[in-house]
Amino acid sequence: MQRRDFLKYSAALGAVSALPLWSRTALAAERPALPVPDLLTADARSRIKLVVQAGKSTFGSFTSTTWGYNGSLLGPAIRLRRGKEVNVDIHNTLPEETTVHWHGLEVPGAVDGGPQGVIAPGASRTVTFTPDQPAATCWFHPHQHGKTGRQVAMGLAGLVLIDDDDSRKLRLPQQWGIDDVPVIVQDKRFTAGGEIDYQLDVMTAAVGWFGDTLLTNGARYPQHAAPRGWLRLRLLNGCNARSLNVAASDKRPLYVIASDGGLLAEPVKVTELPMLMGERFEVLVDTRDGKAFDLLTLPVSQMGMAVTPFDQPQPVLRVQPLRIAASGTLPDTLVNMPELPALDNLTRRQFQLSMDPMLDMMGMQALQEKYGAQAMSGMDHGSMHHGSMGQMQHGGHGFDFHNANRINGKAFDMATPLFAAQKGRDERWVISGEGDMMLHPFHIHGTQFRILSENGHAPAAHRAGWKDTVNVDGGVSEVLVRFNHDAPQAQAYMAHCHLLEHEDTGMMMGFTVA
Repeated sequence: MQRRDFLKYSAALGAVSALPLWSRTALAAERPALPVPDLLTADARSRIKLVVQAGKSTFGSFTSTTWGYNGSLLGPAIRLRRGKEVNVDIHNTLPEETTVHWHGLEVPGAVDGGPQGVIAPGASRTVTFTPDQPAATCWFHPHQHGKTGRQVAMGLAGLVLIDDDDSRKLRLPQQWGIDDVPVIVQDKRFTAGGEIDYQLDVMTAAVGWFGDTLLTNGARYPQHAAPRGWLRLRLLNGCNARSLNVAASDKRPLYVIASDGGLLAEPVKVTELPMLMGERFEVLVDTRDGKAFDLLTLPVSQMGMAVTPFDQPQPVLRVQPLRIAASGTLPDTLVNMPELPALDNLTRRQFQLSMDPMLDMMGMQALQEKYGAQAMSGMDHGSMHHGSMGQMQHGGHGFDFHNANRINGKAFDMATPLFAAQKGRDERWVISGEGDMMLHPFHIHGTQFRILSENGHAPAAHRAGWKDTVNVDGGVSEVLVRFNHDAPQAQAYMAHCHLLEHEDTGMMMGFTVA
C-alpha cells in the first residue's frame, strides 16, 4: 500500500463521536492532510543538494512569505547511513546571510554549521562528513548569530534521520509518511496582512518569541490516516521559545522509544511528554482500537506561554486509523545503553546562565502590559520589585538588549572561545539557572550526552538516554559530555540556550576541542 493510496482515505474520516469537542466542531471544515516532508537520500556520488530559498505558503485563508530548504517552507527529511560519507551542497538564494547547523549530529566543528559557517547571499558551501553515531532523529536549521530566531520563524528547519544496523534489526514502524510519521510542531504569529510577525525586541529578548497559531509540518491542525497497529511519531519541538506537553486527547499512552540522540534501552510508557525547544522524541502509539484521537499539547507553566488559547489543551494532529493493518511492532527491548563511567576525577566545568536585571524587568513589564496577568504563569511574583518597575518605566528607554543575556557573566563573543575541551575525554558540566526566572533549554554542539541530574533531580526514564538538550529551569543540571571530533578556534563548537531569542542576545559560548 503506497502513501498516495492511504491519502485517498483521509477525506473519509469517520468515528465522529470518538473525537473530542474541538474535533467534532471542526469537522464542518475540511482538515488538511498532514504534509509529509520528502525523504532525501544521497545520490550515487554521495551528494545531497539543499537550496535555501524564499517562497509563499498558505495558512488557512491567507498567504505568507516563508523560507524553506528545497521548497517554500521547512525542508526535506535527510536520511543518512551511519559510517557512510555524505557531501551536502548548500546554495543560499536568500537576500541575507545564513548558516546550516546540523543539530544533534556529532561532526567536526568545521562542518557543524555554527555562526562562523556563514553562507553569503547567492553563495554556496559544501560540507562533507561521515555520521558515526547511533540511529537518531536529528534536525538542521540556521545558526546565523543575532538572526537565528527570525530565520527559524520564517520557516527554515528540516529533519535528519540517521540509520544504523541495530535499528534496522528492530521491527519498528518504518513506512515513511504512513506508519513512520514526522511531527514538527511550531507556533507562529501573523500580522493583519497575513505575514509572519517576528520582532526581536525587549520583550522577546527576555521571554522569547511565541505565536498564537500552532502548525504541524507547516499546516494548521492537519489530519493523518494511519493503518491500525503501532504508529511511530517522530516529534520535534521546532518552536522558538514555546515548550510543549504532548498527550493524546483520550489519554492513551505514548511509548517513548528514542530521545535526541537515539533509541532508549527499552520503551518508556507515559501519558504526557514535556518537550523543550529543539528536543526530539520518538513515540509509538497503539491504534489497534480503530478510534480517532487528537495529538495535543497541554498547557505549560512557562512565562508567557499560557496566554489564550494556550491556557487550554490545543490540538496538534488528528489521527484516524484505517481498517488496513500496520506491520510494525513495539519491542520489549531496544538497544544496549552503555553504563555511566566513574565520575570521580573528571574535568568539571561550571556555567551560570543569566539575564541582565534591566532586561529581565523590562521584559516582564512589556509582557504584562501586552497580555496581562495571564502571561505571568510560572513566575515568582515575589521576585518582582515595584520600585524597580517604576524606575524602569522612567529610565529604561534606549536600553541595549542585544548582548544582555550571558553565560558566566559574558555575552557571546564569536572571536573568543571560553575554554578548550580535550577530545575523547569525559567531562562533567554543571549548568546553573539559579536566580533566573526563565526556562533555559541548554544545547551543546558536537556531542550527545547523558543527563546526570536536571534541576536537582535524577532524569526521568525517557530522558536518561542520549541527549543534546537539558532542562535548566531555575535550578542546577549536570551532564556527562564527551567530544570525539576537533573544533579549532575558527570553527569552535557552541553551547547555548535553545530559546532562540536568548541565544541571539548573548546566552551562548564557544569552546574548542583538540
